[in-house]
Amino acid sequence: MDLSRNPERLVELLPDGWAGSGALFRGLAAALRHLVDEGELAPGVRLPSERRLAAALALSRSTVVAAYDELRADGTLASRRGSGTRVAKRAGGGRRLGHELRRGQADSVFARLSRGPGSVISLAYAADAGAPELAEALRDVIADDLPHLLSDAGYHPRGLYALREQIAVHISGLGLPTSPDEVVVTTGAHQAIALTAQMYLRPGSTVVVESPSWPGCFDLFSAHGARTVGVPLDEEGMRPDLLAAALAEHEPDLLFVMPSFHNPTGRLMSASRRRRIAELARQHDVAVVEDLAYSGRIGTRGELPPPLGALAPRGGEVLTIGSLSKSVWGGLRVGWLRAEEPVAARFARHKALADLGTPVLDQAVAVRLLPRLAELEQTQAQSAARRLRHLTGLLEQSLPDWRWEPPVGGSALWIELPEADAGAFAQVALRHEVEVVAGRTTDPSGRHDSFIRLPFTYPPDVLTEAVHRLTRAWADFRRHGPAPEQESPLV
Repeated sequence: MDLSRNPERLVELLPDGWAGSGALFRGLAAALRHLVDEGELAPGVRLPSERRLAAALALSRSTVVAAYDELRADGTLASRRGSGTRVAKRAGGGRRLGHELRRGQADSVFARLSRGPGSVISLAYAADAGAPELAEALRDVIADDLPHLLSDAGYHPRGLYALREQIAVHISGLGLPTSPDEVVVTTGAHQAIALTAQMYLRPGSTVVVESPSWPGCFDLFSAHGARTVGVPLDEEGMRPDLLAAALAEHEPDLLFVMPSFHNPTGRLMSASRRRRIAELARQHDVAVVEDLAYSGRIGTRGELPPPLGALAPRGGEVLTIGSLSKSVWGGLRVGWLRAEEPVAARFARHKALADLGTPVLDQAVAVRLLPRLAELEQTQAQSAARRLRHLTGLLEQSLPDWRWEPPVGGSALWIELPEADAGAFAQVALRHEVEVVAGRTTDPSGRHDSFIRLPFTYPPDVLTEAVHRLTRAWADFRRHGPAPEQESPLV
């Protein structure tokens, strides 16, 4: 692994609280030594130059120089003119960790999930607490459904038929007529995207996505050797003129879009734009994946445009993905994929190989909740609107130079920082114990580097404390820099 030109990847590996309360160079040295000892940085890995790492961390170059010097002195790092600084051949604890983990653009998001809660307020993911109706549904499953469920073997790769019936009714209600045989239940929308990538992609494939987009999908696609190409948005969604050019130039295997409350911008793609995108995909013989997991609404309730699958011309191939994770609870890992029956059958075979089927008890709970989904979404939307008002009020008072467009839906603000590198600011914020997602991770080309995503799914007291920490971090950031070539101390 060569990190010399990608210091952001190294930064994402650093453990929480590495800066500590002492000298920053000692904290950085200890953090890098920990990565080596734990096998995250293998012998021979080339590290970024002092200047590059300092810029990525919003530190002075002298701080990184001192940290590298300490690690060279104890044998952790070795430097040679012309080849840079590398992890020493005999460094580390000799752990045998198997193949090196593939690094991706969503590393920081998934790293936070795997580390678990701590003193850092993580705004890296947008997730609500579970709906109270879950407890009632679970009690009903135990009281009424469990004996019947236990009499069965429990393997249902396509999903419980009763759940597929409910999902078909739900999707039909969105304007896309659907039968249970066109539905496969998945372990969340994440698995649906992952299995779709497995079906359609191979090394050398290309996927066209919105720019910005959800960084996790980039990693799912790159895991199969595919590259992503981003197409910018306007107020109605992905720009069709630029999409047409991208389809003609790159001849992709897949087009991935989030038409209903796009993540991270919260925009809603118009019906005419959906139809045009479906037409372009058909003209270029590209399968479309539409992710409708973000279905909650903010403000007054209104009708959503039909899914792309309902607007696609004859012969177009559209796979529609949905989930209960955003509208009910992230811990209820129930999602689905809707496709024409032959495609759904092929998808079900991939699902069977992956895990033999989504847990049956989760599916039974989902059967009880799906008929109430519109009610649950409306309750969630009202709560989200209150939290959004709370968050924007805090930002307007404490950080008045930050800019954003009010989202139509979704769960986050897409904020532009004035004349700032959001990646560098994210490092300063982390040292103030609040984590944000920098915009460059949401773009396959690394653009949008002046934006951050700020979810409003957290309780008001958490949002208040998060803004308090961000305000202190922003003051430090603006007072001290950063400038990549600067030698004076930063924060």
